[in-house]
Amino acid sequence: AILSETYDGGIGSDDFFAVGGGESAHIAFDPDDPTLVYATTIGGTLTEYNADNELVREIKPYPEYVYGRESKDFRYRSNWNAPVTASPQKPGVIYYGTQKVLRTKDRGASFEEISPDLTKNERDKQGLNGGPITVENVGAEFYGTILTITASPHEYGTIWVGSDDGLVHVTRDDGETWQNVTPGNLRGAMVNAIDVSPHEPGSAYIAVTGYKLNDFRPYIYKLTDYGRRSKRLDRNLPKGNFIRVVREDPKRRGLLYAGGEGGMYVSFDDGAHWQVLDTGLPPVPVTDLMVRQGDLVAATQGRGFWVLDDLSPLRQASAALATKPLHVFTPGPVEMLKSGGEPGDFEAENPPRGAVLRYHLRGEHAAPLQLEISDGAGNVVRRYSSEEGDFERCVLGNSDQREPFEVKYPSTEAGANQWVWDMRRGGLHCIEDIKIFEGFGGALVPPGAYTVKVSSGGFEDTIELTLVPDRRFDASAEDFEVVESSILEITNLINELIDGVAAIRKSRAEIEALMNDHESAAPLQEIGGRAVERLSAWEKEVYQVSYETGEDEDNLPGKLISQVRHLLYVVDSTGPPVAAGALERLADLKGEWAALRAELDAITSTDIAAINQWARDHSIPHISLPN
Repeated sequence: AILSETYDGGIGSDDFFAVGGGESAHIAFDPDDPTLVYATTIGGTLTEYNADNELVREIKPYPEYVYGRESKDFRYRSNWNAPVTASPQKPGVIYYGTQKVLRTKDRGASFEEISPDLTKNERDKQGLNGGPITVENVGAEFYGTILTITASPHEYGTIWVGSDDGLVHVTRDDGETWQNVTPGNLRGAMVNAIDVSPHEPGSAYIAVTGYKLNDFRPYIYKLTDYGRRSKRLDRNLPKGNFIRVVREDPKRRGLLYAGGEGGMYVSFDDGAHWQVLDTGLPPVPVTDLMVRQGDLVAATQGRGFWVLDDLSPLRQASAALATKPLHVFTPGPVEMLKSGGEPGDFEAENPPRGAVLRYHLRGEHAAPLQLEISDGAGNVVRRYSSEEGDFERCVLGNSDQREPFEVKYPSTEAGANQWVWDMRRGGLHCIEDIKIFEGFGGALVPPGAYTVKVSSGGFEDTIELTLVPDRRFDASAEDFEVVESSILEITNLINELIDGVAAIRKSRAEIEALMNDHESAAPLQEIGGRAVERLSAWEKEVYQVSYETGEDEDNLPGKLISQVRHLLYVVDSTGPPVAAGALERLADLKGEWAALRAELDAITSTDIAAINQWARDHSIPHISLPN
């Protein structure tokens, strides 16, 4: 078992554990309470793993030593990939496949046979494996066994069974009676997987593999009316890429996913047509598929597990997209996870952190693409553009060149595109020649309803988006409101500080230019010099003017801007509830800013007023007021 998402940067060796069984076969558990996990492997092995105490129990129905013996001599023949499954209605009922279906209701303390032999039972194929020099009778190549068991999610006691020698059976009374519903003559090919339709209780999709018969063609059948009728669904699949598994999407009828020997396929019309599902998956055998929590999870032969996050675009795709200039797919609710970082060495990636926004463009769009996100009150909280703007140019200009800052832009390429909103509001005010080591990015927005509008070339599309809190927070709506009000107050404060620095720089530059133009005017030189000195001293209290590189943060004390920016980071990254110390710190910083603002007012009303009076007396444009 392995996590499909972590709160760290990546998914690594700390995030998986063994659940019994072996390297080859199947597991069964209650998906809503996966405490007990049943697993199989070679030699008839069946184990129970208890996640609460990590105890593994061997619960073979009839323990026999396998090695060196012929399978025709066993009570139960079992495949290397012996199937085990839990009843969806009664997860404590476990079905296990040999040549017969066995059932336990007491965690393997006892088993009962609920079927006859559901294979062809060809005795001439139950002898020694291998040869002619040596044989390898270890159970890996036993034949005439049940290969797959699927319990219906709709009704207890309806069970579909497929064998490795080309038979399909179904029972609707928990094994009291069985019907052979094999679709035609499968010639001994393996019934590799059976998926009961989540939309049609009497229908099932069957993946049949004939590669052991030197037949590498795909075989997909749909059985309806509990197997009374069947049809092939593999018409336009590649002839040399056999299919191991087919699953129907539980949300959209007729949306099928197929895992083959060389990759993945998708059908939007119940198997009438197939397309390659090329999403970065390497050309590797896909041995099993599961749709889980809106994602598609794939098991592969030797290349690990892969997850296609968020099936919303596939579920919403239609032929109309081919003619619609611009379409935005509606994502499901997005959890605002408090996590981040990048995967380390030998770690898998996490899903994208943020709200994944997917849009489809009919053709290349020469016009800029705009992406605008508004809150429930209609206020725009974030804008993106496919072209560089003033904010991006400013941030890039202020970045430490030893650690270049990268800015990404939404794509305007034809076809499907993806953009990840980090769930943050627009950035802080940015001016030239200022370093804020904790960045110019805005804080997280609060949970709630948002509207996303994408526009380009005169076309636009709008969707609704819901952000929900990180499930680990034990916080009330009022707690989130305090976070939001604090973030707004801190953000406004730091923007005022940055604007103040910009204003005094402008005033100082105008004073210096005026003094350069009138070097012989002694009164101007005196009052102008005093104003420049006071403005420079003021700036040094607001911003550490000696910052030059990233290392200077360690060597020089951060001034008021750095202190306020750090408080924004603390409140934003911590979330609810806001600590009393943070609110106390905010009050102190506001007091410091009030004193500095009073000092700036004094500079304005004395020195700069005197300069402007001199300028007016000499009919010269006056200096901009810094406040």
